[in-house]
Formats: sequence, C-alpha cells, structure tokens
Amino acid sequence: MKRILKIIVPVLLFGFLMTSCATTAATRPTRGVVVTKVHNPKIIMHKNVRYYRSNGVWYVKKNRSYRRVTAPVGVRVTTLPRGYRVVRVRGVQYYKCGGVYYKRSGKRYIVVNV
Repeated sequence: MKRILKIIVPVLLFGFLMTSCATTAATRPTRGVVVTKVHNPKIIMHKNVRYYRSNGVWYVKKNRSYRRVTAPVGVRVTTLPRGYRVVRVRGVQYYKCGGVYYKRSGKRYIVVNV
C-alpha cells in the first residue's frame, strides 16, 4: 500500500502542476494581417465577394492565405459571434463584438456603422 502511494502521489502532484501552469491567450489578428489557416470559418457572400468569419473576425481568401479585413457594412448574418455584448447608442440597441456593431433585423443581424 505504501509503495502504491509513493507512486500515485507524485504522479497526481505532477499532473496538477502541469495543468495549473498551462495558460492560453486568445488574440485577434490586426487588420491586414495574413494567416494561412482559419479555424472553422463560416462563408458569407456579400456583393460578389466571399468573406470568411471565424470567432467574430472577418477574412478574405487570396490564394492559400486569408487576409483580415473590416466587416463589410450591410452584410447579413444569421448568428452573432461568441462574446458579443448588448450596447445602446442614442437609444438604439446594437450587438457589439470585436469592434463590429450588429443590428437585429427580423431573424438576422446586419453589420452597421455606429
């Protein structure tokens, strides 16, 4: 029994220390930055341009890379990105995520300038 405890306790302690030291930092690429991979993007067509939206960040694909762009004003989306906030500007309710403002229109949301 003592031998098993001598093995189990250090393993549990090591596992605890390794998980408590691990941290993740989520960052958003700045406008114009080019990335080679976008995680699980939603494809949205607007004015004959194919946009890719992932975690509230908008991209345009060129060759094999994606370039971050500002959200196109007037584009309609069915869902809001995770982490949005409800804000009021001059008495009108908007949804804000990552500097992009959305306004509800029926069952969809429209990207607007505020």
